[in-house]
Amino acid sequence: MTASSAVLPHSGFKSLRWLVVLVLVGLLAGCGVNTIPRDNQAVNAAWAQVQNEYQRRADLIPNLVSTVKGYAKQERDTLTAVTQARAKATSIQVDASTIDNPDKLKRYLSAQNQLSGALGRLLAVSERYPDLKSNQNFLALQSQLEGTENRIAVARRDYIQAVQKYNTDLVTFPGRIWHWLLYSDMKPHANFKASSPNAAQAPKVSF
Repeated sequence: MTASSAVLPHSGFKSLRWLVVLVLVGLLAGCGVNTIPRDNQAVNAAWAQVQNEYQRRADLIPNLVSTVKGYAKQERDTLTAVTQARAKATSIQVDASTIDNPDKLKRYLSAQNQLSGALGRLLAVSERYPDLKSNQNFLALQSQLEGTENRIAVARRDYIQAVQKYNTDLVTFPGRIWHWLLYSDMKPHANFKASSPNAAQAPKVSF
């Protein structure tokens, strides 16, 4: 057997091996081997958006408090309650790991809910002050807060759906197999729980 004829079978074996590898990769991709990490990224993105919307609301509150104070200084207790609730909500440090810690997530959401309640009481104050209700800065804040509350509701809904899909992937076929084989370090994420009636709906901000 010549040297040139001996090379052909070896070369053919290598080509066949790469063909098998490509076929296996294609089959694995078709069977959802990438579904779990892809859905995990979707959860992280949805959580980041929830944080972003809550932060946007927190950024609006100082201007709101300042505007109301100019017309209703006697509402000191209500103004103080909003300021304190905002301070508490923004003092809780959250990051990507928060969604793996149900207790930490619960504390964060509890603080945000307390801020929502205090903010609602502050907005109700405007009914007693016609000049405040007609103030242009106050009207602009009204529009921004209404939009922000709606975006918070949408962001929370998207997060709930993303977590539900990811957590389901971990315990159903074929995701359960891939979780056992490749992604055993990836755990279920914590999800929101409604703390009040109609919690999934955006609150109505009325001025």
